Amino acid sequence: MIKRLLLAVPFFLATLLACHNVSGAPSIPGGVRFVPRTGWGAKAPVLPMARHVPSRLTIHHTATVQNPARTIEAKLAGLQAFSQRDDSLASGKKKPAWADVPYHYYVAVDGAVAEGREWNYVGDTNTEYDPAGHLLVVVEGNFETDTLTSAQRRAIDTLVPALARHFRIEGSALGGHRDFANTQCPGRTLYAEIPRLRALITEGR
Repeated sequence: MIKRLLLAVPFFLATLLACHNVSGAPSIPGGVRFVPRTGWGAKAPVLPMARHVPSRLTIHHTATVQNPARTIEAKLAGLQAFSQRDDSLASGKKKPAWADVPYHYYVAVDGAVAEGREWNYVGDTNTEYDPAGHLLVVVEGNFETDTLTSAQRRAIDTLVPALARHFRIEGSALGGHRDFANTQCPGRTLYAEIPRLRALITEGR
């Protein structure tokens, strides 16, 4: 009996590790240029953050002009500086200081992807919805007027299904910011991509 228990220990440990990996940091697929927090010089969060486990995947846009001349590293450093101070939005609405970058992943105009807030912490929002449980992916551009660049399309077509697969998020649990709040985000042309992305998630499971 003892011998059988000892033989079962490695299997039990392997099972525990496999379960832990489901909620661990996802691997970014090859072919996507990925910049982790250390790569863009992220500072530490300035406020406490709540932990969560993602059960939804929610798409946002930056609502800014696409800027291919600026590096993704500079964009993330600037976004973090803006996020961590009291400031005003383009609309004039005031925002409080947040702990960190509000989004978990940032897709730049050239298709590069950067790690924002660590995935296991709840993001932030200026709108009236609770982002707990939402894995937030933001795409550079104002998609009320812009369209995805070919590089952005390739990146999100690879990234979104991979994230959904890792966190066991169903295609039906992919949405846009506007599905949860009174906002135009992620813009009409990017929101129109949601059904196609849902299908990619379902096909890739």
